[in-house]
Amino acid sequence: MELILIRHGLPQRIQRTDGAPADPPLSERGHEQASLVSGWLARESFDGVYASNMRRARETADPFGAVADMEVEIEPGVAEFDQHSASYIPMEELKRTDYEQWKAAVQGGLESSVDLNEFRDVAVEALERIIQRHRGGRVAVFCHGGVINIWTSHILGMGARLFFQPDYTSVNRYLCAGTGERNLVSLNETAHLK
Repeated sequence: MELILIRHGLPQRIQRTDGAPADPPLSERGHEQASLVSGWLARESFDGVYASNMRRARETADPFGAVADMEVEIEPGVAEFDQHSASYIPMEELKRTDYEQWKAAVQGGLESSVDLNEFRDVAVEALERIIQRHRGGRVAVFCHGGVINIWTSHILGMGARLFFQPDYTSVNRYLCAGTGERNLVSLNETAHLK
């Protein structure tokens, strides 16, 4: 089967002071990106559409669900590692506004603040469940950069790590055999954004 992981569109910056999870909505640009990736993927046929329970992933998946005339199923197991954080600052904004914090994050600061093995176990289990439900099919999963990283590093045998920055609404493709083989086909497809 073909498993396609799509990163959410650009979300708004959210910094809450009440301790509740930030869970930001998409920005105006994020909604444009969601529309573009939906049109791009609409040229293919799908057997299932899933999204993380986080707002930015759901809002990215909804336009595709509408054009594909499919219900988007919510899969909490593909939520991002920061789902309980009270703030969300897009990395490119963080780089512009607080270069030192951005530098610390990309040099492993994120990895030291998250149990990547636990995160991997949850995400891999969720994706394997989806794979088993759709043998021989093609499935779109709207999720997060961390999930794309952790799944890719898992199937490449790299151990749990965050090793690249998927673009917003990038398309990442994998072939998953019923015998257990998992293969990377492409990472970070962004032709729909050009």
